[in-house]
Amino acid sequence: MTALFASLRTVRWASWLGLVLRLAAPVVVIALPFVVLVRGAVLLYTSAHWPAWLALIASGLAMIGVVALYGAVASHKFTGRVRFVWIARWVALPLVAGFLIRGLIYLDRSHAQSESIRGEYRDTHPLLRLALATLDLADDRLVVTDMSRTAADYTRMGLPVLPNTMHGVQRDGWVHAVDIHTAGRGFVVNLLVEGYFRLMGFRTRRHVGTADHLHVELPLH
Repeated sequence: MTALFASLRTVRWASWLGLVLRLAAPVVVIALPFVVLVRGAVLLYTSAHWPAWLALIASGLAMIGVVALYGAVASHKFTGRVRFVWIARWVALPLVAGFLIRGLIYLDRSHAQSESIRGEYRDTHPLLRLALATLDLADDRLVVTDMSRTAADYTRMGLPVLPNTMHGVQRDGWVHAVDIHTAGRGFVVNLLVEGYFRLMGFRTRRHVGTADHLHVELPLH
């Protein structure tokens, strides 16, 4: 009898595992190109010490390859032909290039706490901009509350001046930190957002300065 119950429990757990895998598979397939893009670029920048733009180009090419592979598999399934090169050139390349260009130069008004913060977007490190643009696809309530700061900004907010803050312009000419709104977003959403940035290779810290927020920064070389 004990062996029977153990067997039933094993079957039940196998069924649950199979269900979880079936539900997770579409999410993994959709997320993989963006993980390759963002995580790949951050890894090349922080670990291999590649220049930011070179890391971005390399990860962008890798993303094109993943998207083209998806298209080639779909093409083979429906037409019996594998058209990897054609799909890479005429479908994947325009899609990835369009996403990169928009993500690097544009932050929607709904995602910035103020116009002044929105105006600082292009002064922020391109890999941070890329991560925000990717998160924007899944989080339409994303709001960036701070990017660039000077000593005068800290004084105005009544905070101690931090000379080594990543919110300042670093030696590479970019700001390496952003703050993200957390109030009223819910524990699970905030946990997922923080987990996303950690998974992508950024450092995070949840703390209160003038208000509760998630601090995200890209380490320097």
